[in-house]
Amino acid sequence: MGFSITTWNINSVRLRMPIVEQLVLKHRPDILCLQETKVTNDLFPAAPLRAMGYNHIIIHGQKGYHGVAIASRIPLTEDHRQDYCGVGDARHISAIFEHGNRRVRLHNFYVPAGGDEPDRTINRKFGHKLDFIEEMKLLKANGEANTSAILVGDLNIAPLEHDVWSHKQLLKIVSHTPVETDGLLEVMKRGAWLDLIRQHVPASEKLYTWWSYRAKDWEAADRGRRLDHIWSSSDLGPLLKRIEILKEARGWDRPSDHVPVTAHFDF
Repeated sequence: MGFSITTWNINSVRLRMPIVEQLVLKHRPDILCLQETKVTNDLFPAAPLRAMGYNHIIIHGQKGYHGVAIASRIPLTEDHRQDYCGVGDARHISAIFEHGNRRVRLHNFYVPAGGDEPDRTINRKFGHKLDFIEEMKLLKANGEANTSAILVGDLNIAPLEHDVWSHKQLLKIVSHTPVETDGLLEVMKRGAWLDLIRQHVPASEKLYTWWSYRAKDWEAADRGRRLDHIWSSSDLGPLLKRIEILKEARGWDRPSDHVPVTAHFDF
C-alpha cells in the first residue's frame, strides 16, 4: 500500500495558499505538513484544504509568527503540542495515524532560525535555538510501543558538508555552524532517527531545500541549504521508495524560500 508525506515551510499559509493548492492538485500527498504558517488557529484557511480532500486538519498557530499544521486524508488522533523551551511558541505538533496496518506517530517541527550572530552571549535567538535542539535530544523514534515514527519539518540546520553550497564559507553562518550541526546529529543519534533524505541520496552529493530571497537569480547562483528534513524510526527505512525535492516550486508565483519535500513509502 502506497503512502506519501510532504513537508513544506510555506512562509505564510494565507499568502501562499494558491501554491499550496498547486502542489496538492499535482502531487496529492496523503499527508501535508506545513511550517511557518503565521496565523492563529481560528484564521487558518482550512476550507480550501478540505475541498481537496484533506478532511483531517490539526493546527498549532500563532499571530504573525511560527505556526505548524498537519492536513491529512487519513484520520488523525492523539493531537499533541509540545512547548519547547517553555516560551509559548507554536513550533511543534504531533498526531497518530494508521495506514497499511501500521500505527505511526508523526511529529511536525519548526525549529528557531537563530538570528544572524552564532554567539549566544550576544544573540538571544541563537541561544534559544541551541536550547530547543537540546530538548529535542529527548525525543525517541521508538518511544511508543507498537508505534513507528516520522519526524518532518524545517529544522533550520543543514547538518552535513554537502547540505550547503560551500561548507568552508558557511562554517560561521547560522544554520551550519559546528555547534548546530553537531547538535542536530546528536538528536538523530540519541533518538535513533533515520535521515530518510540521505538514505536515498549519498552524503557526497549536494542537496538543498532552501534558496534565499536575497539572491537576484537564485537558480543560477544555486547557493542553497538543506534545512527541511524527513526522519523516521528504523523500521520504516526499508519501506521508503523515494524522496522528491520539488525544486521547481522555488520559481512558482510568490514562492516560499523553501520547497516541498515528499517521502514515498510502500506500507
